[in-house]
Amino acid sequence: MPKGANQKLKLYYLSQIMTQKTDDDHKITMPEIQKALEAYGVTADRKSLYDDIEALRVLGIDVIGEKEGRNYYYYVGSKKFEIAELKLLVDAIQSSRFITERKSTELIRKITSLASDYEASQLKRQVMVQGRVKTMNESIYYYVDDVHRAIALNRQISFEYMRWTKDKKMEPRHDKPYVMSPWALTWDDENYYLIAYDEEAGKIKHFRVDKIKNVRVLDKKREGRDEFREFNIAKYAKMSFGMFGGQEMKVKLAFQDDMVGVFIDRFGKDVTITPYTKKGWSEISVDVAVSDQFLGWIFALGPKVKIIGPEAVTKRFAEELDALKKLYK
Repeated sequence: MPKGANQKLKLYYLSQIMTQKTDDDHKITMPEIQKALEAYGVTADRKSLYDDIEALRVLGIDVIGEKEGRNYYYYVGSKKFEIAELKLLVDAIQSSRFITERKSTELIRKITSLASDYEASQLKRQVMVQGRVKTMNESIYYYVDDVHRAIALNRQISFEYMRWTKDKKMEPRHDKPYVMSPWALTWDDENYYLIAYDEEAGKIKHFRVDKIKNVRVLDKKREGRDEFREFNIAKYAKMSFGMFGGQEMKVKLAFQDDMVGVFIDRFGKDVTITPYTKKGWSEISVDVAVSDQFLGWIFALGPKVKIIGPEAVTKRFAEELDALKKLYK
């Protein structure tokens, strides 16, 4: 490119320099601005830069000039997002099981572009998405868009609802697609859920969005308007999902093979599954927070699941069961 061909982009390059190289704690002088522009093949005298800085202010970039000692320094003050706000966004993405590891990394990279180079380094130090239990459905974002579109158009949808097999593969739960009337999407227990009305069953159901596949928006109008008129999503979510903290320890669980999806969902695909002494059963060893809620979760899974160690946990669970028996005598 001929020398000076980038002159027309001077204002753009200046905006990049100011937003990426400066913040409240990092300021640059006019000579430093000129040197940074030269790296882009742009020359500028002081007078034109004063006009350009004013133009940036008109465009909404908060360029501040302050005299410190014998020098005059420039930096961008308030931005669209403060660093604390960006950190919150990064934390939300990291903790979300709904967002895949690859998409998490991609979104965080985009968020860091909203900060200065110095602030971005703070965000990068927080990036620890590897090893988290994340969804593996990369198409989920498009399916969510399809669901929102169906809600906006007042249309029903069809989809396949997947489940884990013992071989850690996903397969449809039924031979034919589900047909539902979508009414809401809600976030709970680190997962995204579709709240829909099942016309055939005549009741409201929820579905993990990362287990949904091949969504189609149908021409048929939604059903269940009367049921959803008094529907309280927050109350429904609180009643349907959730586990709480407790003493962390490694617990051994045995379960019937058809329950494998429950444990892959909870503890991730990398969990080690080995045969149990009982035919048709498997076992795993996992780190859990042993609390009343954890024991309640095990109880809710019924006779297809058994705690087999450590002894302290099996004893505590047996005592809880005895207490329940006495309560109902």
